[in-house]
Amino acid sequence: MLTPPPPRTRAGVEARLPDDHARAWFADALADAARAAAQEAPPARAATPQTPPAPRPAWQLRFVTAGRHCGRDAADAVRVLLLTEARAGTETLTRLYREGSAAERRAVLLALPSLVDGPQAVPLVDDALRTHDTRLIAAAVGPYAAAHLTPHAWRHAVLKCLFTGVPLTAVADLARRAAGDADLARMLAALAAERTAAGRDVPRDLHHALTLTGVPTEEP
Repeated sequence: MLTPPPPRTRAGVEARLPDDHARAWFADALADAARAAAQEAPPARAATPQTPPAPRPAWQLRFVTAGRHCGRDAADAVRVLLLTEARAGTETLTRLYREGSAAERRAVLLALPSLVDGPQAVPLVDDALRTHDTRLIAAAVGPYAAAHLTPHAWRHAVLKCLFTGVPLTAVADLARRAAGDADLARMLAALAAERTAAGRDVPRDLHHALTLTGVPTEEP
């Protein structure tokens, strides 16, 4: 089942929190993130044995522990709003993704459309699409991927959804990007033929995507 996208407003997130403790923790976390966004970032420096790395901002520690304090059901929404409130840049998003759990990586992917204008974060999407974690894949094929993946990478993202059972409703702008895409139609038709030859069902989503291309094929 496809997980609905997390709410993007403070009120929407608060409505999903389980109790007053979680709401108080969330308010403090947002305040930490807002303070970090208001401060000018110090120049980056390489860590050496003599100069250890600077401590993590408080909001980033809260990003990691959101599930413990707010519950698993609300953790995605809390983390996305923390990233947005802190105005996290690509470098921070990349580090949180690389060092994070699957849940933390999913939150980074969900926050990309609000925080990154260009293709700088595409490597994070590519990494998620190499996994077999269906919730991570579903987060990766959202609006950021629709805006910034190359046609080749986007087609393979659609196929990855079909192979792993991620509903194509997760793929943002599917109809727009699929329209007139003869290469996608060819790949989908080949997959349908392969499954039919193996005596396997052809997913309804595959038929739907083929229809969206508008390209005539010899579909089985």
